[in-house]
Amino acid sequence: MAGQLTDILPSDYASGTFLGRAQSPEGPCVIAIRGGALFDLTLEVATVSGAVARRAFNGGTAIGTVEGGLPNGWRLLSPVDLQCVKACGVTFAVSAIERVIEERARGDASRAAEIRAALEEKVGAGIRAVVPGSAEADQLKAALIDEGMWSQYLEVAIGPDAEVFSKSPVLSTVGHGAPIGVRSDSTWNNPEPEVVLIVDPHGECVGATLGNDVNLRDFEGRSALLLSKAKDNTASCSIGPFIRLFDQGFTIDDVRQANVDLLIEGPEGYRLEGTNMMGQISRDPLDLVEQTLSEHHYPDGFALFCGTLFAPTQDRDTPGAGFTHKRGDRVTISSRRLGTLANTVTTSRDAPAWEMGIAAFVRNLASRGLIDRI
Repeated sequence: MAGQLTDILPSDYASGTFLGRAQSPEGPCVIAIRGGALFDLTLEVATVSGAVARRAFNGGTAIGTVEGGLPNGWRLLSPVDLQCVKACGVTFAVSAIERVIEERARGDASRAAEIRAALEEKVGAGIRAVVPGSAEADQLKAALIDEGMWSQYLEVAIGPDAEVFSKSPVLSTVGHGAPIGVRSDSTWNNPEPEVVLIVDPHGECVGATLGNDVNLRDFEGRSALLLSKAKDNTASCSIGPFIRLFDQGFTIDDVRQANVDLLIEGPEGYRLEGTNMMGQISRDPLDLVEQTLSEHHYPDGFALFCGTLFAPTQDRDTPGAGFTHKRGDRVTISSRRLGTLANTVTTSRDAPAWEMGIAAFVRNLASRGLIDRI
């Protein structure tokens, strides 16, 4: 990783504060970037969740400059650890339409183009024009019900309640450079480039990073009750490279207006580009945080995927079949103020096994005398 951090950090990294994790020979470490320098915070705070809760971003042992990279034998991990990993779906009009397509096609990609055209004609303009939960949204819902066009996905797109689900178990997310997993029995799937908010135990949003909410369109299309199977598989959740903490130079308004770019480079020379424009989100990011909190408590905080505008429809192999991943795809997600998150696609069956769960993590910290630093 030495000499490569500058390639994945935003160009203005020297003016921001970043929080992350790295695997050292001894175990996971909490690292920070301040003023263009790297620090190991682990002896003071051994978890990112603890650092966020206590605002313990300063101090630490100097590692060196960002240009010098991580020490030999270290590699980046996902920058979240004990936080719950939550996600909001259908937060953009286009994603709502695509979810209805999956539902109507019953997960059959070959039927998607015809259904898409019909839905865009009847729903496209209307769904973009209303505020979720408003009187106008209720009127649109009534009209669509009359036309037989209503769907559970439109309910969460324009109704009062956002879709919020658990994306990935604690400590299961992967970081920059790691393989990402798609189920081996999925034939229609895609990446989802998103902004991920980092929220403390009191519900305050303290920063943001990037994420890939890998999705299986065939599984969820067959039944919404298969959402967990479509979303939560080994290595199916990538987050990183670092959490950029909010300060005077980077605020929630930067998140609201962020563009998240996606590049897929296939082993056969296939190339697909797209952009998730947060300025077109139907629900404000902080509203999504409030809806996630609801009547819940997160004593270690949570990471929240905000959803995506981008849904790939560009044909890859068969005309009309749209996009699906192939093993070896290189997926690069980037945003000007958050950096770059890149991963290579494999199957969840063949991805490296997730072995450091909560028990193993606690045992490792105990062996290093760090339990009281959590």
